[in-house]
Amino acid sequence: MEKTDIKSMNMEELTEYIISLGEKKFRAKQIYGWIHVKHVESFEEMTNISKKFIEKLSAEAKIVCVKKEEVQISKIDGTRKYLFSLDDGNVIESVLMKYKHGNSVCISSQVGCRMGCRFCASTLDGLVRGLRPSEMIDQIYQIGKDIGERISNVVVMGTGEPLDNYDNLLRFIELLTDENGINISQRNLTVSTCGLVPNMRRLADKKLSITLALSLHASNQKKRMSLMPVANSYDIHEVIDACRYYFEQTGRRVTFEYSLVGGVNDTDEDAAELSQLVAGMNCHINLIPVNPIKERDYVQSNAEVIKAFKNKLEKNGINVTIRREMGRDIDGACGQLRKKHIDKEKGID
Repeated sequence: MEKTDIKSMNMEELTEYIISLGEKKFRAKQIYGWIHVKHVESFEEMTNISKKFIEKLSAEAKIVCVKKEEVQISKIDGTRKYLFSLDDGNVIESVLMKYKHGNSVCISSQVGCRMGCRFCASTLDGLVRGLRPSEMIDQIYQIGKDIGERISNVVVMGTGEPLDNYDNLLRFIELLTDENGINISQRNLTVSTCGLVPNMRRLADKKLSITLALSLHASNQKKRMSLMPVANSYDIHEVIDACRYYFEQTGRRVTFEYSLVGGVNDTDEDAAELSQLVAGMNCHINLIPVNPIKERDYVQSNAEVIKAFKNKLEKNGINVTIRREMGRDIDGACGQLRKKHIDKEKGID
């Protein structure tokens, strides 16, 4: 029988569960604190819980944890890339980026991905499954433990499409921002999507204070279809409308992620079309020099082209930055470390 995953429960559910096991209500808050504040990995570590109840809990429930398999540390900027294994043998990856304003962690939301974006290593082996809330949040807990410092910002932009794992994502957000737990502000959380319009609108209706980041990567529908299969389901204007709706509902400025691929989407015409596409929106465009992967023949735009592209957007009154490249000397791009691990397991060079 599958044991109950109590790390994925919110306080209300955990309280009901503890009462159902014949214990007093206050035990739930104690257990929740052990899991989400002290980040224990076993019931035996809960020193103020009776031995008898610990035995009962151990028989019925489990504390889901991800296990650190490999860490790559950048010699350039100290960025850390983590490979974690799950209890079913699958692997996921996370990234720690150290900034002056604090520690930011980029986590995965799925094992693999089915979105098929042409420049991304995450999608090369398809989707295995969505991550449970416990597996999402434990990536943050394990990295915090590893560096012995508080994590202040979280980005759900690693392997997987977060809005393709919508219900588990919402529970993860609830656990992450709960004042009884790690208590990270919604304003310090960014969720990325390649543009699943119905769930973008559902998320907008929740009126959360999180930042929505859209992986746009093209200035028109035709180019977006060639780079991102999701564009076959949702037209670029439909996606932009969903972003406008998100701002209307939440008052939160939307970020557009735009990976610059040499000779593909970095022309003057692209800059002009992109400016027109987002005209009048309260938004921010994050230009990303594409991280080449060996399975694709895309190359990074050169520095002058990137600078010129940025200048054209700014002249059109658009708020834009070039993303600082982090962890370039390690498997920094989404899915690269996991892909390397899977290939090694299969004996592929």
